[in-house]
Amino acid sequence: MAQKSFPMTAEGKAKLEQELEELKTVKRPEVIERIKVARGFGDLSENSEYESAKDEQSVVESRISQIEEMIRFADVVDASAVDEDEVSVGKTVTFLEDGEDDTEEYQIVGAAESDPFAGKISNDSPIAQALLGKHVGDKVQIQTPGGTMDVTIKAVE
Repeated sequence: MAQKSFPMTAEGKAKLEQELEELKTVKRPEVIERIKVARGFGDLSENSEYESAKDEQSVVESRISQIEEMIRFADVVDASAVDEDEVSVGKTVTFLEDGEDDTEEYQIVGAAESDPFAGKISNDSPIAQALLGKHVGDKVQIQTPGGTMDVTIKAVE
């Protein structure tokens, strides 16, 4: 069975590596210490501190595994290898919705690094899927959960 690749920018991969390091060197030891302290409180069957620490350990270990897999199968995208005016992962696209006065601007990134509030949308999102491979000046129809958007690509950086 083929493994899923995780498209991402070099910046996104570096952030994941930094998070992994933090989890392994800071968070994991903190949780282990909490478990040790909680064991000292006595009967584990009624020890809420112990249960809480074990739950947190599970979350931390799960996130470590998830990040390790994303890094192992990372597909770091080189946006400079694509035409200058072509929308691709790693590039920022500016578009104008028909009938609107204000443009919208998003950087298209891998799902692992998406942050819509920071203007970074996943390459798997409906907007990115519709825009990928298009060029400045192209008119694009985007199907979103909220309806259809007709847009014109104004800039790609």
